[in-house]
Amino acid sequence: MYIKQAFNIKHDWWLYIAGLAIIITAVILGQIPYTIILIAKAVEAGVDLQQLDISQTMTLLDSNLNLFLMLLSFAIGLLGIFFVFKTLHKQTIKCLTTSRAKIDWRRFWFAFLFWGIISSGLVLVDHYMSPENYVFNFKLVPFLILTAIAIVLVPLQTSFEEFLFRGYLMQGIGILCKNKWVPLIITSLLFGLLHIANPEIDKLGYILLVHYIGTGFFLGIITLMDEGLELALGFHAANNLFTALLVTADWTAFQTNSVFRDISDPDVGNFEIFASVLIVYPIMIFIFSKIYKWSNWKDKLAGSIIKDPLPMTSVSE
Repeated sequence: MYIKQAFNIKHDWWLYIAGLAIIITAVILGQIPYTIILIAKAVEAGVDLQQLDISQTMTLLDSNLNLFLMLLSFAIGLLGIFFVFKTLHKQTIKCLTTSRAKIDWRRFWFAFLFWGIISSGLVLVDHYMSPENYVFNFKLVPFLILTAIAIVLVPLQTSFEEFLFRGYLMQGIGILCKNKWVPLIITSLLFGLLHIANPEIDKLGYILLVHYIGTGFFLGIITLMDEGLELALGFHAANNLFTALLVTADWTAFQTNSVFRDISDPDVGNFEIFASVLIVYPIMIFIFSKIYKWSNWKDKLAGSIIKDPLPMTSVSE
């Protein structure tokens, strides 16, 4: 139902191409303030712009300002998605969010709080088990500013990614291919590749894309099985928000004034890097499936999508 309901809106293939172009343009426009301020700061610091890399950009600006400007482009991109859906496709945001009669915010908050507690607990347990890998990074005023920025903008960033990949592209590719497994695979791969420029990749190598692609599959599976984005929106928001507030590292995309700083040297050979894909995500899927009584897995993940025939009208003689 979630993908199939896109048949009820304007769904010509060229509309999705045009819509994607508008969304990308919105993101680029949102990056202009970041680019201007970054270039000005680099020139002021005497940094060669041709030699400027991702790691240097993280140190040129105050971490809170850097985070704000970085997330701003996602917020503008989210507005672009809503504009495209309402203007080009002539449909409400509800249709892009869920197949239910209305958005189920209880699902969102359950996933948000459930994963927020678990992910925070995992960080605290790791800190307890390996305190030598962390330094206390807490400073009240910078942390309060970070909290304000994160609470407002991180959910907009994660919502942009969910509405784009598990929403707009999942529905568009689904009705084009007339099945569910193709959009699941394509959107998961694209989601993973979106993170290829992250400093984590530069630090750990391309093997880390397995984690990002696996996350894409996890979010895609729970979207298709639950017939809506609510769980994915809640999980993704909690994952990025609590991470931004709790722990940072010199090699991560989010350089923040968090409570802790991870000073360990990550190793891609450690199983824990892939534990989320191999252990945590399957457990989360199992828990969600029991709570929301998911069934008919084969059809929901790999079934065909067929447009309902138009109702026959009686012809008077």
